[in-house]
Amino acid sequence: MTLQVPSVSDNDSAQSVDVSDSVFGKEYNEALVHQVVTGYLASARAGTKAQKTRSEVRGGGRKPWRQKGTGNARAGTIRSPIWRSGGVTFAAKPQSHVQKVNKKMYRGAVCSILSELLRQDRLVVANDIVPADSKTKQLLEKLGDELDVLLVTSVEEPNLILASRNVKSIEVRSINNVDPVSLVAHKKVIMTEQALKEIEGRLG
Repeated sequence: MTLQVPSVSDNDSAQSVDVSDSVFGKEYNEALVHQVVTGYLASARAGTKAQKTRSEVRGGGRKPWRQKGTGNARAGTIRSPIWRSGGVTFAAKPQSHVQKVNKKMYRGAVCSILSELLRQDRLVVANDIVPADSKTKQLLEKLGDELDVLLVTSVEEPNLILASRNVKSIEVRSINNVDPVSLVAHKKVIMTEQALKEIEGRLG
């Protein structure tokens, strides 16, 4: 069984591309998609935040004043957490935020997202999205009213990247860089036919 992905072109000819329902005909698994997307975002966190405890702050090697007779509260070090420039009581340390997502879950989530995009008419094929020159005007003329889109190509297209980089709502990815977050972040996903077939081959 095959499904059809709508295709658009400059002459507005209504065409379609046949794809397998094993990739583009899955039921939407919201729980799986949520787990994979949050795991992907969590794994992108740097986790490099670091603070110093009282033992790591420089200085404070001797008692700031004698124990009795000064009228001040007793103090053993100027690097106490209650002092300005002192150490932090529960200091943050570098940590990994990686959430393990196995390959089967990842492929299942991507198939679920692509299937839902197709059902909602948010996935289309357009082989002429790459402008002849790296001009934003040419790209906008090709896209028309679609200004919140993810453009997916089989290989990196320098002209397309240059033409889209000053439009915040247009994102360009090659199939090697497509991820679940980028697929769900835009109102419409436009792929070249070659990119669509390669993604289908990888996920099938």
